[in-house]
Amino acid sequence: MSSTTAPSNSAFDLFNPTEEHAMLRQMVADFTKAEVEPQAEEFDAKECMNIPLFQQLGELGLLGITVPEEWGGAGMDTTAVVIVHHELSKSDPGFCLAYLAHALLFVNNFFYCSTDAQKKRILPKVISGEWIGGMGMTEPGHGTDVLGMTTTAERTEKGWVVNGTKTYITNGPEGHVFMFYAKTNGKISAFLVEDGTPGFSKSHHIPKMGMRASSMSELIFEDCVIPHENLLGEEGGGLIHMMRNLEIERLGLAAMSLGIADRCLELMVKHAAERVAFGQSINRFGQIQRYIGESYAKTEATRALVYTVALSVAPDKHNRLGSDAAKLFAAPVGKEVADNAMQVMGGQGYCREYPVERLLRDAKLLEIGGGTLESHQKNITKDLTRALR
Repeated sequence: MSSTTAPSNSAFDLFNPTEEHAMLRQMVADFTKAEVEPQAEEFDAKECMNIPLFQQLGELGLLGITVPEEWGGAGMDTTAVVIVHHELSKSDPGFCLAYLAHALLFVNNFFYCSTDAQKKRILPKVISGEWIGGMGMTEPGHGTDVLGMTTTAERTEKGWVVNGTKTYITNGPEGHVFMFYAKTNGKISAFLVEDGTPGFSKSHHIPKMGMRASSMSELIFEDCVIPHENLLGEEGGGLIHMMRNLEIERLGLAAMSLGIADRCLELMVKHAAERVAFGQSINRFGQIQRYIGESYAKTEATRALVYTVALSVAPDKHNRLGSDAAKLFAAPVGKEVADNAMQVMGGQGYCREYPVERLLRDAKLLEIGGGTLESHQKNITKDLTRALR
């Protein structure tokens, strides 16, 4: 797929800028309805990734969605990334999170900081789905404070000797290859580690409140020797591409919140129209109308913001202010709309008979992962203040 075809009519569609975007949306929506929705409750209960389903994403060409076609990817843009995360999350945000950790945190990040030799060795396996990827940044004592990380890599004749622990790593238990960050002479560098490397191990699955269809674990390095050629980019240059990759990651996460809001709004409206109390549909009551009306307005505002910012983020275009604003606004909306849906649906919403209970649990992570709300507030204030100079 390429995103260069012009729309068939003169009116610009923010949400499907080209015919290929519209085709992509339809394909992912159909796949989500037919394949993702039926298994969502089961794998939430199992608290693990549905690997065969994940590999189907490779068959659809989605695992390398941002990788140029000449390297085996789909060659699509940030709007395409938003579309996929938006549609998948209407049914299973946990499964979508596993996809994000692979397609954005690993594949997209790896592609833009790797050598041709590294690309030839790794990309075919991760784009096909043969290998599952992930990224290690957070540590037990350091999350948002990236510069405080304590994992180290020391260059020796036999390779880089790595010591430290990464935690809350999505796709950790199932992953075959990880991009991770460590300090080299006090500066942050990026590396590649493959499962089975001596000195590298993973903890057991870490149970969590939501997003249970993606699993997470610790990545543990104990005098782990990594080949010299597994350094990604320049030594000490890891922080730059880490921060740049956060822009597309945050838009993917914001799109996930939009997907949650869309689905919960749909369930809420349907229930309110069908549920009868005191001789009339409950959507005739002002309290219910407030939940529905405010949920719709905030969902539409999120849709417009996320898709607008997506147009301004590309490998050669950066918009940290926009991506931070999009996730800061979008993340609470998914949780709020899910909560409103549960309130409207009452006992039905609270029970697992309907997906609202699961979607509300899933939504909370989006206020934490990929940057906390507080980190977005800090970044926005810093960037706006810098613009005054």
